[in-house]
Amino acid sequence: MAVMGTQVSHAPMTGAERRVIFASSLGTVFEWYDFYLAGSLAVFISKSFFSGVNPTAGFIFTLLSFAAGFAVRPFGALVFGRLGDLVGRKYTFLVTILIMGASTFFVGLLPGYATMGIAAPVLFILMRLLQGLALGGEYGGAATYVAEHAPANRRGAYTSWIQTTATLGLFLSLLVILGVRTAVGETAFAAWGWRVPFLVSILLLAISVWIRLQLHESPAFQKMKDEGKASKAPLRESFGEWKNLKIVILALIGITAGQAVVWYTGQFYALFFLTQTLKVDGTTANILMALGLLIGTPFFVIFGSLSDRIGRKPIIMAGCLIAALTYFPLFHALTHYANPALESAQARAPITVTADPAECSFQFNPVGTSKFTSSCDVAKSYLSKAGFNYRNVAGPIGMPAQIRIGDETITAYDARRPDAKTTAAAFEQRMGTTLQADGYPLKADPAQINKPMTVVILAILVIYVAMVYGPIAAMLVEMFPTRIRYTSMSLPYHIGNGWFGGFLPATAFAIVAANGNIYSGLWYPIVVAVATFIIGMLFVKETKDRDIYAED
Repeated sequence: MAVMGTQVSHAPMTGAERRVIFASSLGTVFEWYDFYLAGSLAVFISKSFFSGVNPTAGFIFTLLSFAAGFAVRPFGALVFGRLGDLVGRKYTFLVTILIMGASTFFVGLLPGYATMGIAAPVLFILMRLLQGLALGGEYGGAATYVAEHAPANRRGAYTSWIQTTATLGLFLSLLVILGVRTAVGETAFAAWGWRVPFLVSILLLAISVWIRLQLHESPAFQKMKDEGKASKAPLRESFGEWKNLKIVILALIGITAGQAVVWYTGQFYALFFLTQTLKVDGTTANILMALGLLIGTPFFVIFGSLSDRIGRKPIIMAGCLIAALTYFPLFHALTHYANPALESAQARAPITVTADPAECSFQFNPVGTSKFTSSCDVAKSYLSKAGFNYRNVAGPIGMPAQIRIGDETITAYDARRPDAKTTAAAFEQRMGTTLQADGYPLKADPAQINKPMTVVILAILVIYVAMVYGPIAAMLVEMFPTRIRYTSMSLPYHIGNGWFGGFLPATAFAIVAANGNIYSGLWYPIVVAVATFIIGMLFVKETKDRDIYAED
């Protein structure tokens, strides 16, 4: 096997190279900040851009529009990965950051549904798609760029700094949101203040572009290009040749799919669970999540550095397995410490939904062509959005759905009937009164939240994320040769994170609505993480001692 650039791969990092890597990492933090605002502000986006449908459907559509950005990330990986392997890492960075920053800023200016009608959600989704394309080209370039500057025996440690950027971007977005909420108050924030974090991105864009202009091309890529060894067709070589394609497939199902669901469960789904299910107010939830991120973030570097000694594979596989085994007790503990009144009410006055199974839909509709209007759908939609557990019981054919709460039974209405609006108001009033009488809280009582224990649980979830994510950039870089590295590693990473991870919130929400158990959405990440653990242990090889400058 021919080797090139051996001196580069083993020489210690110079101060100039460290500054370059810091610059690329900081720019990536800003890009993640832009991307995650839509997830952190899903409730307000739903009310502004998706107010033309009922609140439950609007929230699901918001989650799906958030997922839309993830869905197109693999296409961004193809477009910008090819560009990065053809012309270099540096110029690709400039294009991706410009697209991301401009589309984020535009969301802050975009009028809502009340002003623009259907054009508002359409344009919002378009901006999410542009963000996804940009991010699809960002990560592979950043990870490749840093790895190609790092000494061979410190590759995990150096690339782990890139791995912190996603979490730091989320952390930065939560801090900005919290600062704006505190400054303008909840009423103003709900009306217009939620737009400010999007508008702030124009400042971050200016800083990021300035930073990217200071970067120098990767020495490995530059040497390869000077020697005329660059790939002329990176897409064909990456995915049209079986020896490379099989590695791409293994990287997806044996590494990134499990990493993705652990990442999004530990950070995004945990935040959704706090705010949507446990009804912790947004400010408190953001503070708790930010503290969890602050505690957990150093572990990205710890596990990245550890992978230089014991290998990437054992740490990633352990993270998938431990997460799968402990998610249920950890999320039960979140309920216990963040909303103990809900836990008590569910034990004291369990809820049962009795309905004709033929009238009950699986409330997941990515394209918005279906309406969930039967009495069963109405009952389940109300309870799942409220964050309450319920048990499903099959009723007689044609029977309207009935909700039993403690000793009282309430009949749900059919939203297809002409008098649905009147009936809906009466139904919701009676449900609210009955639930409150049986001790079901409308929101978490701040005085009863055990904040230290809640932060500990959130920090544990972030540490799981660090286990699977800290070493993964180095491992993906080491799996592919320099001439097609940007393209080859970007696609499995963004399919794993964009599709397996990005659709997690919407999928979990629909599973909860169908099953009736607020924890049942966790089965999705658990099954994917276990599958990755099994496939990874059987078929994925360790990579830490590979020479990334070899031609093959």
